[in-house]
Order: sequence, then structure tokens, then C-alpha cells
Amino acid sequence: MEAITELFGFLFEIPLWTSVGAAIILAIGFAYTGAPLWLWAIAGYLGLAGLEAPNWLFITYSALVLLFNVKPIRRTLLSAPIMKLLDVLNFLPTISETEQTAIDAGTVWVEGELFSGKPNFKRILDEPYPELTKDEQDFLDNQVEALCSMVNDWDVFVKKDFNEDAWDYMRKEGFFGLIVPKKYGGHEFSATAHSAIVAKLGSRSGPLATTVMVPNSLGPAELLMHYGTEKQKDYYLPRLAAGVEMPCFALTEPNAGSDAGGMTSHGEVFKGEDGELYLKLNWNKRYITLAAISTVLGLAFKLNDPENLLGKGEDLGITCALIPSDTKGVVLGKRHDPLGVPFYNCPTHGHNVIVPIDSIIGGIEGAGNGWRMLMESLAVGRGISLPAQSLGGAKMATRVVGAYAMIRKQFGLNIGKFEGIEEPMARIGGYTYFMEAARKYTTGGLDKGAKPAVVTAIMKYNFTELMREIINDGMDIVGGAGISRGPRNIFANGYISLPIAITVEGANILTRTLMIFGQGAIRCHPYALNEIKALTEGDAKGFDDNFWAHIGHVGRNKARAFMLSITRGRLAGSPVSGPASKYFKKLAWTSASFAFYADIALGSYGGALKMKEKIAGRYADVLSHMYLAAATLRRFEAEGRRKEDEIYFKWAMDYIFFRIQQAFEGILKEIKVPGLTWVFRLAGVWSRLNPIGTYPSDELGHKVASAMQTIGEQRDRITEGSYVPSDPAEAVGRYEHTLKLITEAAPVYKKIYVAMKKREILKDSVPNLIDPALEKGIITKEEADQARKAEEARYDAIQVDEFTLEEYMNETQVHQKERVYNQRRCLNKFDF
Repeated sequence: MEAITELFGFLFEIPLWTSVGAAIILAIGFAYTGAPLWLWAIAGYLGLAGLEAPNWLFITYSALVLLFNVKPIRRTLLSAPIMKLLDVLNFLPTISETEQTAIDAGTVWVEGELFSGKPNFKRILDEPYPELTKDEQDFLDNQVEALCSMVNDWDVFVKKDFNEDAWDYMRKEGFFGLIVPKKYGGHEFSATAHSAIVAKLGSRSGPLATTVMVPNSLGPAELLMHYGTEKQKDYYLPRLAAGVEMPCFALTEPNAGSDAGGMTSHGEVFKGEDGELYLKLNWNKRYITLAAISTVLGLAFKLNDPENLLGKGEDLGITCALIPSDTKGVVLGKRHDPLGVPFYNCPTHGHNVIVPIDSIIGGIEGAGNGWRMLMESLAVGRGISLPAQSLGGAKMATRVVGAYAMIRKQFGLNIGKFEGIEEPMARIGGYTYFMEAARKYTTGGLDKGAKPAVVTAIMKYNFTELMREIINDGMDIVGGAGISRGPRNIFANGYISLPIAITVEGANILTRTLMIFGQGAIRCHPYALNEIKALTEGDAKGFDDNFWAHIGHVGRNKARAFMLSITRGRLAGSPVSGPASKYFKKLAWTSASFAFYADIALGSYGGALKMKEKIAGRYADVLSHMYLAAATLRRFEAEGRRKEDEIYFKWAMDYIFFRIQQAFEGILKEIKVPGLTWVFRLAGVWSRLNPIGTYPSDELGHKVASAMQTIGEQRDRITEGSYVPSDPAEAVGRYEHTLKLITEAAPVYKKIYVAMKKREILKDSVPNLIDPALEKGIITKEEADQARKAEEARYDAIQVDEFTLEEYMNETQVHQKERVYNQRRCLNKFDF
């Protein structure tokens, strides 16, 4: 001890209060940076020396240093008893086989950074923000544009089908083979192109986007490409790409929707009289899109092999197979009517259906691997199809609402000038900006091989929910033009369709409460999954390594959350300068707080956390919005920090952090922590006094709403990739044409308003002032003609559809006959 005293004697001369203060600062610094345990040990020795601690305290401290730093000792004396205690307490969550497969499926991508508490922003910024290839852009500009022009959404809803030209064009141009490799006759487009195509189709017609996206999403083509045998690929993929085969995938059952483990559809392996192996299948599926016109069913079922003919045991589990729809015993049921939205959707049943054993996707090797196949494929599909369709609707709403707000007048003013209208307009524009950012960021990851199940669940849930808000806001703004159905109505069909997107590919309630955080808390956490595996396998070494690293992880994030909170994120670094800098710092603050609170929830609830869905949903909201923030930051930087887009960027980021703040308040208000709940209630008070984010300012919302009403490059860029017809007889084309005329006539209107204020002409509506202004020489004849033309277009644009009683009563019956005829023609084309 004397040697230590001599070496650090200078410490004895420092006043005690100074030493204590320095020790606290040093401890916070160590915790904030995640200093290794050995460095803490050295600091402790220095502290004891500075306090002239007695020998017995040095000896006791040395024993603790050995206990925590020498792994064999720690493993025996600490980790092993902790493992036994956790086992006795049933602390681990009970994970079913299907849940474990879902957890293991796919990969962890940038969401792991956000979950860490100390995200690597360089990595986040280095992720691709992709552009389309020339071939992809050409297809979008030509074939997709042409298909959109062939389809009128009102006609689709009335006739309940597309016209035959549209069906033929989709087959001819390979719309059902977007993802199929070129060597099989497909386009082999990237995920980015796939999503851009669906988005553009979705901006034209929801049923059109659905019809194209289903064969290119979870289904036979996707599964065959990744898991099929070469024989299966060679036969089916060219036929799927050419539209010769129309696929569907049958998964959902009356008693097994999100709970695939409850599936009752089953198959049995048996040996036929010819000595070959076969499957006997029975199933009862519902809500199967395209089943009514399918020629091949992808089927998920539980497979049994009672005689162990495959040599893999009797109970093989969920398996996927391809069943030709004309196989004996296959029933394609009567059509469902999903809210009157006309896409093909029906139940299907199978009664003792016999197919060869090689009908299993992947052959015998694929037997029992169906759930893994589905989880990995869904992880990709959720990030493309429904998000893209939602974004297509969002872009169209941004464009149409901006035009309508400039066209429609009330009390002598364009309604876009009313603050009550500006508020929902800003939401529509701001949401669209960060949705496009997240779309491209996600597909960039998918294109480079990532299969992030949590991120794609975030995408599906948030995009469909945001689209619900956008359509509701749009309906509120356009008023009667939104509720009067007919060819002029832009919003009604989308409004009707919204609950379908919310429900399919994993209902949103369960996606939010169980998948995003429930799965993310295990899959994305740097240590949790390894700890669970070690405990399950009785691996003391693996548990020791991860458990104590986890403890250090919690300490580091607690310190980071505390320090970033009191400095409002300023202590964190930013990888960029400029407008995005403060938001990177806020994201660092959010990540540290989220990681700490997530570990508190894991420690407090243990295995019961999966049942605490209200709390889990709030954690999911934080994780979702951290991802949306990261994607939006990436977009702003990747696009060169465009000054004109800064208002959209700032509104989006302010809104995202406002939503994060709301979620944190809910967590701190409701979380139960044994013995420490009161501490988190106080933290909730501090959070409200020192919020991470507040709602975007009225001034910022005003600027976004104004930009949406202004013709130019910025408006075109925010809505890029949506279908905008040039024909003024079209609903959207009419708005575009009118907005252009009104914008061009703005100088004429200004002259009339100035004259009216000077009382050179009497106060009246603009159409009634054109002639008096012309007579008094305030405007020229050409300007008068220009104003009249603009006002005539304005009047026409605000009209809504109307029908005679006979048209209203008989139209459905007439089109019903046409629909039956077209369905028969369509089915005949698949009769091979």
C-alpha cells in the first residue's frame, strides 16, 4: 500500500469535495463512452489511494476486481448462479417454433444501429440511396405510363374488372414477371424499380396496383426464385413471367391469420401404387388474392409423413407446394367482396387433392421449411408492395390537394390561404416527403441483399397508417368533391380501400405490437438473442460473455441518455453540417434513451413483455420514427441539401421527433419497474419539460402548404413518379390544366384586385369584374380572355358528378353483365 501511496501522493493534497466531484465526472465520462471494465478497476484503485483507504478496503476491492474481470472466476461464482435463478423464475419468454423461425428469418440492418443506443451515423449515411437503371426508367416512362392510360379507376369500380386491352397489355409487357430473372423471360428489376412501378400504378388505380403487385410479391415466383429446384424454376418461371400462369398464394385460414401455428390445412405423404411418392392435401383458405383467376396455387400446409417415407420424421411442419388450380379436388370459391374494391379475392378449398411429391417448393429438401421460406419472403415483400402503393396514393394526394386548394374559392379567397386548410395540407406534403425517403432507403437495402424483417414491418405498418391520415385529410380539404362518387372524384375509391391495406400482410395492430418491437427487442438488440440462446442451451460461457456485456451496455446508455438529455443532444456529434446537423444529434439522443428504456422493459417484464402490447406499441412507435428519421436524413443529404426542399425536410423531421416525444411520454407514464416506478414517473415530468420534439411550427406548415400550390420543379419533384394525365377531360388532368391557367392569369387577377381596392371598380367576384375592368382599361382584351378562360376552367374543375335516376339505378346492372362476360373471356385465356 505504501508504494501506491508514494506513487499517487499528490492526490492526497486535493480537497475531498474536489476529489469527489472529479470522481463523479470521471465515472459519468467512463459510462458515457462505454469504458472497459479494466479501466474502471484502475480508476477505482486511484480513487482508493486518493481517499487513503485502509488496507482491508484495498483487499476487498481487489477481490471484487478479480471476480468481475477474471472470466473463469466470474463464470463460476456469478454467471452460473444467475443462469439458474433466471431458469427458476421462468424469466425467459416462451418462444414457439414459428416465433423462433420468424426471429431467425432475414437479417439485421441499420435498425440494429438505432437499437444500439450509439448509432454509427457514417454507416447510416453510407447506405445506398438508389436510382433506377436506364431500362427500369424506360419501362416506368413508357410501359407503366401506357398501362395507366388504359385504366380508368371509376370504370374499374363500376365494371368490377379491367378492360381486355389492359389485361392483354399486362401479359404482353411482362407486368407479372417484374422480379423474374431475365434468363426465364422476366425483367429482373430491382426492388427499387419494383416499388416505383407499383407506386405509379397506385397513383392511378388501387386495384391495378394490387393486381400487378401480388404476382411479384409473396407468391410462387418469389418462392421459386429463392427455394425452388432447377426443374421447378425452368417450368414455372417462364410461364409466370409471360402471364401464361396466373399465381396466387394461399396462407390465411378462418382460424389462422397472423397465427400460422394454428393452421389446419394439412398434407400427408404416401406411396402410390406405382411406387412413387405423393401428397394428399386438404385445405380451407380465405382472403386469397387472384385465386379466382389463378392457374397455380402456392399453398402453405402442415405436412405429416406417418411412415417416414422421406426419412425426416413424421411431423415435418409447415410446408409450401405448388398446386395447379385444375387439379381434381381443388375448389376456387365464390368471390369475397372486400368493401366493393374490385380485385380478385376469394376462398379456396382442397378435398383429398393428390399431387406428386415434387410439388413441394424445393422438392423433398423443402419439406418442413415452408415457414422459414414465408418469413424470409414476407420480410422483403412488406418493404415493397404495400408501402409503394401507399406512397403512390400519397403523391397523388399531394398533387391534387395542392391544385384544388388553389382552384377552390370561399369568401373570395383560395381555400389554400386559410390556416385551417394549411394544417392538413402540411401533413400531406410532409408525410409524402419522408415516405419517399423511406421507400428508396429501404429498397436500397433490399437491393444490396438485406432482408430486414423489422424494417419491412415498420414500412408496412407506418405507410398504410400514414396513407389513412393522408386520405382523410384530403377528403376533408376537398369536401363535397371527395364524397360525391363518379369519374371526377379522386379520393373516394382510395378512402374505401384503406382498411384493406391496413388488414393484409399482417394486420397493423399486431404488426405494431408484436413484430416491430416484440421481434425487434430480441432480433435487433446487440445481446438479448445471444443471451436467450445461451440460457436455452445451457452455455455458461456464452451467457457470461453476453450478460456482462449487456450490463455494461445498459450503464453506457443510461449515462448517454442522461447527458444527451441535459444538453439537448448537443454533446453528440454529427457527421454533417448544415440543417441536418441538429437532427442527427437528436437522433443520437433518441437512440440512447430508447435503448436504455428498452432494457428497463426487458428487465422489468422479462418473458411477460410480449403480452404488454400497449407498452410494446409505444416502443414500436419510437423505433419506427427513428428509422423514418434516418431515412429522411439520408434523403436530404443524398439529394444535395436542396434549399427549396428544406421546408419539407424540416417539417418532416420536426414531426417525426414530435411523434417520438409522444411515445416516450406514454412509456414513462405507464411502465412498471419494481421499486423504481416513481423514478420513471419523475423522468416523465422531465421529458415533458425538456421534450425531444414538438409539433412543426405554423410558419413552417404555411410554407409547405404554399409550396404544394405552386407550379414548378419543386412540386414536380415531391410528386415525382405519380401518373399525371395531360388530358383536361381526366379528373387529375382537369385540376392540372386549371391550376396552370389560374397561375398564368395571376398578373391579371392582381390588376383587378388593385383596381377594386382603389374603388375603380365595385367589389364583386372575379368573373363579374372582368368586363368592368376591361371597359375601364384596367386590363387588355387578351388579359380579359385569359381571365375568362381561367375562370371557366375553375368553375368546371369544382363540379362533381351527377346521374339521372335511371343511370344511377341501371348502370350497375348493365356493367354487371359486361363483367361476367369479361371474366369468362379472361378465364378462357388461361385454359391451357
